[in-house]
Amino acid sequence: MAAGEEQSREYLRRHRLPELLQHLGALLLFHRPEKPREFLIQALERVKAGRRAEGEYPDLMDEANVEAMFSLLDVLGQGHITPVQYREALKTLGLSTEDLELGDDENITLEVFKEGVKKRMLESWAVY
Repeated sequence: MAAGEEQSREYLRRHRLPELLQHLGALLLFHRPEKPREFLIQALERVKAGRRAEGEYPDLMDEANVEAMFSLLDVLGQGHITPVQYREALKTLGLSTEDLELGDDENITLEVFKEGVKKRMLESWAVY
């Protein structure tokens, strides 16, 4: 690999640009704004404000979306899902599952699911 290419890869990795672009692209597709450039500028301003604790990070999913996702996973309406379903849902949303310490016999309730999704969404923005 050429030195310039290696430097470019290192630059992208160090600044986590692929992940940032993936997040921004997901926001665009979720919200489908009429003015995408302005929307992206506002999203980046929200990330900046969130880092300074002066505002909130952009939301990919609101609470109703998270609840709908949970109910799709809880097909029997038992009020809980399995840790495997929880991990897969987080992965589907592009969120980290690295620090999850769940036993296979634990039940994940809607509240735990919502808290976990919100926490990981905040963590995913906080690195920029």
